[in-house]
This record gives sequence, C-alpha cells and structure tokens, in this order.
Amino acid sequence: MNSIYIIFTFLLLSSFSVKQSYSNYNTHFTNFNQNDTLQKKKDTINLIAVGDIMMGTNFPNKSYLPNNDGADLFKNVESFLNKGDVTFGNLEGVIGNGGIPKSCNNPKYCYTFRMPEHYISNIKNAGFDLLSIANNHANDFGLEGRKKTASVLKTAEINFAGSLDKPYTVFTKKNIKYGFLSTAPNSGCFNMKNYSKVVEYVKYLDSLCDIVIVSFHSGAEGYKAIHTPRVDEIFLGNNRGSVYEFAHLCIDAGADVLLGHGPHVTRAVELYKNRFISYSMGNFCTYARFNLKGPCGVAPIFDLSLSSNGEFIAAKVISIKQIGEGIPLVDASKGAWKYVESLSKEDFPESALVFNEKQSIISKAP
Repeated sequence: MNSIYIIFTFLLLSSFSVKQSYSNYNTHFTNFNQNDTLQKKKDTINLIAVGDIMMGTNFPNKSYLPNNDGADLFKNVESFLNKGDVTFGNLEGVIGNGGIPKSCNNPKYCYTFRMPEHYISNIKNAGFDLLSIANNHANDFGLEGRKKTASVLKTAEINFAGSLDKPYTVFTKKNIKYGFLSTAPNSGCFNMKNYSKVVEYVKYLDSLCDIVIVSFHSGAEGYKAIHTPRVDEIFLGNNRGSVYEFAHLCIDAGADVLLGHGPHVTRAVELYKNRFISYSMGNFCTYARFNLKGPCGVAPIFDLSLSSNGEFIAAKVISIKQIGEGIPLVDASKGAWKYVESLSKEDFPESALVFNEKQSIISKAP
C-alpha cells in the first residue's frame, strides 16, 4: 500500500512538473512573439524635412528676437512637423551664449546669428529630432559658439551632425537605424567638396544602418539661383562645389535621401536610383535679417514616405510662406509646390517623377 502511494505521488508530481514546464514554455513563447512583434520594423517610414531655421538673433542686439521668446513661431505648422518618424531641419546659426562674433566692418550689415539657449525648447516642442549644423553661419561665434551649440543640442537629446569633429551620427528610432551625414563648404564644417571622405563616410554608414540621410548646405544664393546647375557653383567668389555631382556621388555610395539647403530659395527635386534628392528647401523659419521677398519667402515641408530600406515611395508637399519678420504658415496659393514642380520638370526632365498638383503629391512614374 505504501509503495502504491509513493508511485502515485511521484506520477502526480511529475505531471505537475511537466505542466509547469509547458506553462513556462508557453509563457516564454508568448513573450517571444510579443517582443518579436514589438521589434518588427515598419514597412513605411515618414521623414519630414524642411530647410533653414533661424529663430531670431540676440546679436547685435535683442531687437531681432520674436515676441513670446519665439514660442509661437512654429504653431501654424506644428501639426505637420510632429507627425514624422524623423523630423529634420537646418539650424542656420549657433544657439547658446558666449563666443566671439566674426569680424565685420559694419555689424549693422553683418549677418551674424546667435539664438538664445532656451529657444531650443521651441525646436523640441515643434517635433524636430534631427538637425544639420553645417552651414555658412556655423562659425559666426567661433569655436566656442560651435561647442556651445553642440552642448545645447546634446542636452536636448536632438540628433545632429556637420561639424569637423562630428561629421555624422547614428541613431535608432522605432527599430530603424539611421545614419546622418551633414556637410557644407564652410569654415568649421565637414567639407562636402572632400569627395573621397564623403564616399568613405557614406559607405561606412550604409554598412551599419537601414537608412542613410545626407544633408548639404551649398549652392549659390538668392532669387537668381532657383535653378540647379550640373557644374560647380561660384558665389561671392567662393567655389561651393557641385550639388548635382555631390548628390549622385552620395547615392552611388549608399545614401538613401539627400536634403539640400543653402540657396535660400526652393529648388528642384530629383529621383536617382529610386532615391530622393531635394536640391534646396529654402527658408523655412527665418526670423529677422532675412530677405523674404518672392521665392525667398516660400518653402516646402516635405512629408516623405520611404520603404524601410530607404527607397522613395512618395512625397507630400506642404507649401508654406513666411509672414511678418519670418513666421511660417500654410500657403493656400501653394507657391513652393509651383516652384518644386516647374523647376523639377525643367532641370531634371529625365527624372521618373509624377506631380499631382491637386493633391500636392510627388510619386514615381509607373
């Protein structure tokens, strides 16, 4: 009788152990599936991109600062900016105190930009999480100004690149790994004309990342520079390189998106090897001291749809214009769209893009 009881007890305990193990396995398996679902990459990525941002400057005096510390600058367009998986802009100038201003014969007519440090909250609240710091105003307050800008952006946890000591950065959002290279042919910046180094960096980022974004601040400036030439551009006696050659070189090396700014006007877009190029996104939010007349006062917000490996799917164009001293709002007349469409067809007729004016959508030709 005792031996039967012992055998029965052993079988019961074994059964419980097997059930418990199976239960643990099921729990583990379920958790694994849940984690796997959480880690699954999105099929389509939304990249929001705009051009130059300068939220007012406290140099040479505070008369060039907006009301309410600039907190209202983005309110008219915030809903478009906040929807991106990644939202990009070019920070045109330094942010934060300190630094020695560049030499000027007449400070009244010398365009030197320094945004107050606390204005970074305006950038953050608007949804920006990726900024270029490579442009012709990056060195307005020398090395100290560049270091302070980097410190402010790092503290705000905004991804950035473009300086000599930080030409690129790598970051992950929603399980997509991004590489970002930022360039300009200007002092204190990683020089886009160093083509061999550009190719090296792009290939390196491509080996690590799902999507490689390249930003460039280059080209001639002003209303006479709306077209994109396929040769080097000379402006104020400086050779600023060929944006066309640079963009194609980057895509050949593995880049997925090219985001241009610098001419202060909207330029054409192009599709090359199924990758999107914007040659200039113009002045997006440039408060005070900027010429906002004609083509200089309108700009696109690009809402780009990309596959998870960076191929272009489509782009929605939200046209904006700046009012007053430089406050962006939606432009019902769609001025930026008109420039994008007409210039793209004229400058890159071979590009396989279709322009739907009614919906302001750019797509690939079937």
